[in-house]
Amino acid sequence: MSAPQFLDKLADVERRYGMITARLGDPSVISDRNAFRAASKEHAELEPIVFCYRQWRKVHDDFLEGKKIIDESNDPELKELALAEIDSLREQDEKLQTELLLLLVPKDPNDDKNIIIEIRAGAGGDEAALFGEDLFGMYTRYADSRRWKVEILSLSHANVGGYKEAILRIEGNAAYSVFKYESGVHRVQRVPKTETQGRIHTSTVTVAVLPEADEVEINIEDKDLRIDVYRSGGPGGQSVNTTDSAVRVTHLPTGMVVICQDEKSQHKNKAKALMVLRARLLQKMQAEQDAERRDNRRSQIGTGDRSERIRTYNFPQGRITDHRIGLTLYQIDAVLGGKLEMLSEPLTAYYRAEALKEEQGIETGPRPITDDDD
Repeated sequence: MSAPQFLDKLADVERRYGMITARLGDPSVISDRNAFRAASKEHAELEPIVFCYRQWRKVHDDFLEGKKIIDESNDPELKELALAEIDSLREQDEKLQTELLLLLVPKDPNDDKNIIIEIRAGAGGDEAALFGEDLFGMYTRYADSRRWKVEILSLSHANVGGYKEAILRIEGNAAYSVFKYESGVHRVQRVPKTETQGRIHTSTVTVAVLPEADEVEINIEDKDLRIDVYRSGGPGGQSVNTTDSAVRVTHLPTGMVVICQDEKSQHKNKAKALMVLRARLLQKMQAEQDAERRDNRRSQIGTGDRSERIRTYNFPQGRITDHRIGLTLYQIDAVLGGKLEMLSEPLTAYYRAEALKEEQGIETGPRPITDDDD
């Protein structure tokens, strides 16, 4: 059992952790709100790495001590005890080294951000809009279970119910790290309420998850905006407001258009529209940067065609299949009821392992193999 090749890096992390711990006790840092917040954040990020590193170091030292006893001791009973412990220590060492590698994988800089989720009905008409509402409910129920704040930015109702489009903001600790795997085409297979012959229909909903951008990251010039105001309308075209409170913001350089009409205040609708626009521009900028690094990078949500999907929700079989990792669950009611962690946790584990392979050039085991028909 040898020391890991990244030992020097871990020692540097431990030294940095000691420095940050000392800073948190410095009165000048404590009195500076921004400095204290930054130090606390870095301390929280380094703590699990240092804790695991210290665990590994103890296991490694115990292993070396056991080897010394085996090689040098004349006591048969002591040697036997050391031999019995060696295999267990070797297993612990391998497990801790893998854990340390995972902890050292570079973190997505957006993981700690709040998010904006855009849900849009794709192929399938009315049924797609109804399923859009189901996804909206799944996300909000999960956020509520985490005590995260949910704010509806825009809702566009369909005539038969459901949402043609829903845009919401979720504020919570590392919200993006959980929801980023929801971006893509969600396919639903079920018998619509309006179907008289019991035939299963296939529909799609596209979901885009955008990390929220602040004004420092994305600066929008007034000269680049065209802002139109008009009266907002409700389901079926019914008027819900007699004042010109709805706002349409057009970003002239990109042609992006954001409409917000849920608030009765024109100023509030404008603020929400700019928030969405800023998030979309950040996503566009990051997508362009990704494209430079990876020429074959796929689009986040595709076209909404039935053949494209990240996940299938098959109601007759009570089955959810995530096609990216081959994961199938027969607990569709639980997941749609807000138990999103049943999908997000395996996805997080898989993509962390993939990032580790890319970073270190090592194998971390096969992806899950389950039924992935359809």
